[in-house]
This record gives sequence, C-alpha cells and structure tokens, in this order.
Amino acid sequence: MNDIVDYKILYENLLVENKELKEHLKKYTAPKTNHRYYETHKEQVIKKVKEYKEKHGVKKASPEKIKEYSRRAYLKKKQKILDENNNN
Repeated sequence: MNDIVDYKILYENLLVENKELKEHLKKYTAPKTNHRYYETHKEQVIKKVKEYKEKHGVKKASPEKIKEYSRRAYLKKKQKILDENNNN
C-alpha cells in the first residue's frame, strides 16, 4: 500500500516537471511567425549583425592565425600523449 502512494507522488511530480520543461522549451522552438519575420527582413537582420560585429570587434581569424593555432594545439596534444606514455 505504501508503494502505491509513493508511485502516485512520483507520478505527479514527473507530470509537473514535464509541464515545466515543455513551457521552458517553448522559448527555444520558435513559432512559424518568427521564421516568416526573418525570411521577409533578411537584409535588415544581416545588416544589424554586421554592425554589431563591427561595433564589438568580432573578427574572424586570418588563415595564417588559424594554422598557427592548429599547429600549437597539435604540438600540445602530442606532448601530452608523450608525457603520459613516459609516466606509465
């Protein structure tokens, strides 16, 4: 009898949690109206993004920098593996 009461309480708690999660998920699953807005105002949105990037200094790294970062990461990873092998 006690188990049945525990399961009922657990079931009710799960229902409440499920409802809360569905409400929270609604923020991230945009309705069709938002999609239509971006389709009709595409140029304005792109312009705003460009202005934001210029204002806040968001820049894409040059290919040389990307190569340098990749090489540094590769050498660091290689050194870490060698150190682990030497310790074992």
